[in-house]
Amino acid sequence: MASQTAAPPPQVSAPVHAPGELAALAARHGLTVSGARPSLPAYVRQLWGRRHFIAAFATAKLTAQYSQAKLGQIWQIMTPLLNATVYYFIFGVLMDTKRGVEDFVPFLVTGVFIWTFTSSSITAGTRAISGNIGLVRALHFPRASLPVALALQQLQQLLFSLGALTLILLLFGQYPRPSWLLAVPALALQALFNTGVSMAVARLTAKTPDIAQLTPFVLRTWMYSSGVMWSLDHLLAGDRVPHAVMVLLEYNPAALYINLMRYALIDSYSATQLPPYAWAAAAGWALLCGVAGFVYFWKAEETYGRG
Repeated sequence: MASQTAAPPPQVSAPVHAPGELAALAARHGLTVSGARPSLPAYVRQLWGRRHFIAAFATAKLTAQYSQAKLGQIWQIMTPLLNATVYYFIFGVLMDTKRGVEDFVPFLVTGVFIWTFTSSSITAGTRAISGNIGLVRALHFPRASLPVALALQQLQQLLFSLGALTLILLLFGQYPRPSWLLAVPALALQALFNTGVSMAVARLTAKTPDIAQLTPFVLRTWMYSSGVMWSLDHLLAGDRVPHAVMVLLEYNPAALYINLMRYALIDSYSATQLPPYAWAAAAGWALLCGVAGFVYFWKAEETYGRG
């Protein structure tokens, strides 16, 4: 009797669908691409919906920043004060940049505190994605929450440090007056500017981490050209500097925010020391960088944490 070999079961091939058909099938069943970038209005709504997380994340970061130090949060005040002390002896005394500048100590300390706000916000932005990569890969949320939270952290730190700045101003004869209220819109504009630049830097460093190594050199150059330790008004007097360079230095956003705060807080710093339309220029920088930085970051939303 001949042996019979069982026939193999017939193989059923899976239907082949074109990419367009798969997309239509997914859409028909309510499926979307994981981590896809939402529309800009939807993204803004998602970010607003995470506002409590942003505030809590910023506060937690601020609290943990000096948790290992024995002096704790006091370093939030000590760091800019120590910087101001060093700058005073190097620039004010050795290089004599205090000559012709009334109330040089309030002038210098105000510049250091306000500059630190901008430089710290940008530096924090370089770590917004890479420093929280586990969070980015584990959870779904608008990634802009991270640079916004870190910028908010720096604003909280500045507000905490303003108590020390106020004490220094009082010690050197700068007493509260109505112009101090101008510090509020000046800081609000600076905070918007800082957040926009921080978001742009966050996207750049997420793609090219080496930019974070270059950032300190850029910030140091920017600081020296922003009149933190000396008066740009005196530096630009006469014909020593070409007019185009003079305009660039005067309307440099960091210099604008520093000088607006000096105008608000220091009696001897008058409106004649501000460039024309200083408030309009400060508002323009804030809106331009705030909006452009946000849109620039949003455009790469679906790429963060990949690869």
